[in-house]
Amino acid sequence: MDALSVRAQQRRRAAIGSVLAAMALVVLNTAIANMALPTIAQSLHVSPALSIWIITANQAALLMALLPCAALGESFGYRRVFRWGVALFLAATLMCALAPTLYWLIAARLLQGLGGAAVMALAIALLRQVLPSQQLGAAIGWNALAVALSSAAGPAIGAAILSVADWPWLFAVLLPFGLWVLLAARALPAVDGTARKADLLSIALNAGTFASLVIAAGVISEHTSLAAALLAISAIQLMLLVNRERQKEAPLIPLDLLSSNSFRISVIASVLCFAGQTAGLVALPFYLQHSLGQEVLMTGLYMVPWPLTVALIAPLAGRLSNRWSTAWFCSVGGICLSTGLAGAALWPLQESLMMLVPLTMLCGLGFGLFNVANNRNMFLAAPISRSGAAGGMQGTARLLGQTAGAVIMTLLFNLFPADSTPQLALGVGALLNLFAALISALQGRQAYSYKS
Repeated sequence: MDALSVRAQQRRRAAIGSVLAAMALVVLNTAIANMALPTIAQSLHVSPALSIWIITANQAALLMALLPCAALGESFGYRRVFRWGVALFLAATLMCALAPTLYWLIAARLLQGLGGAAVMALAIALLRQVLPSQQLGAAIGWNALAVALSSAAGPAIGAAILSVADWPWLFAVLLPFGLWVLLAARALPAVDGTARKADLLSIALNAGTFASLVIAAGVISEHTSLAAALLAISAIQLMLLVNRERQKEAPLIPLDLLSSNSFRISVIASVLCFAGQTAGLVALPFYLQHSLGQEVLMTGLYMVPWPLTVALIAPLAGRLSNRWSTAWFCSVGGICLSTGLAGAALWPLQESLMMLVPLTMLCGLGFGLFNVANNRNMFLAAPISRSGAAGGMQGTARLLGQTAGAVIMTLLFNLFPADSTPQLALGVGALLNLFAALISALQGRQAYSYKS
């Protein structure tokens, strides 16, 4: 191999590494912040309910910015917008570390979400530029591995930092890592965009749609009338946005991609899967601590097999999904995740708590299979020129599902006794993933045609 080929391979590895590291950075930041919320609330002398806005602001910004970042990536080039996003994320992370008040921290988390949206929307699109199409499944598997490991490591890293330092260091320690990502991203291919102008009114309608939706989800348990009004406002803005974008060649909401049966089914299945998974992940700690009497440390240990199994299965699922039917993988994965959640709900864990370990591993196996195959099918249903829009829609589906799962948990806690709610939520999560598996099976012959 000559020196030119060696340099090209090194540059490609650096490009792939920068994308995966950026995804890990964004996910790690979220996992650490979620775990440290009680500590931050106590330090800033605010109520737990008010501190939730630290999470809500970040989630709202992600949903508001995913599709616009995807559109900007297609217009100005994926690398440029990706690096802008990483730079904004770093600046906002520094603001978080220096935040003297809750409202400063909430504003900084909002900016973090805007920067993180560029990373999440464009990650797979950039990998698709770097790698040949036959390696797309493997690349999605690597991406899922980075996300799963970061999700699993986040709480442990956060706990370790808080044991020796104050909460601002949770954000400060991410800065050197983020700076390396920003420098390594120079290795990404500098492909020109389409130079389409951004439609500011459409971006505003998109932001208003998702902001209203997230805020409604946050207040639905205490202010039902306000939540209903916000949902109505969100629906009106969405209708106006769809009507405005309908005739465009590359609409902000990818109506062109959603007209594809395969892409549309993948999006619906993704929303259902993430809603069910979120309900399960929120319900399990309540079940373990309140119903089964486990300490916080043991609760965390019983939760670890889930993301670790995802991390183990994702690369293998990525390679195999290049050869076999993605519809089959999605269906099997959804059924495994559904079975694991149903087992956790129905098994007498009071008598044999260790049975939860294989059940959560089955959940991780199912999610790893489903997510990798479903994402691969989503991207293969989109032309390369619309990879950014596909990535934005993929992230939007994930966050919509997570928001729906959180709302389901809130409603269940309000409607049923606290002792029975976690098991009921696990059952609801199982049903949602069973529906995701059945819907994925509808792709059948179409998904199988992508196995090249």
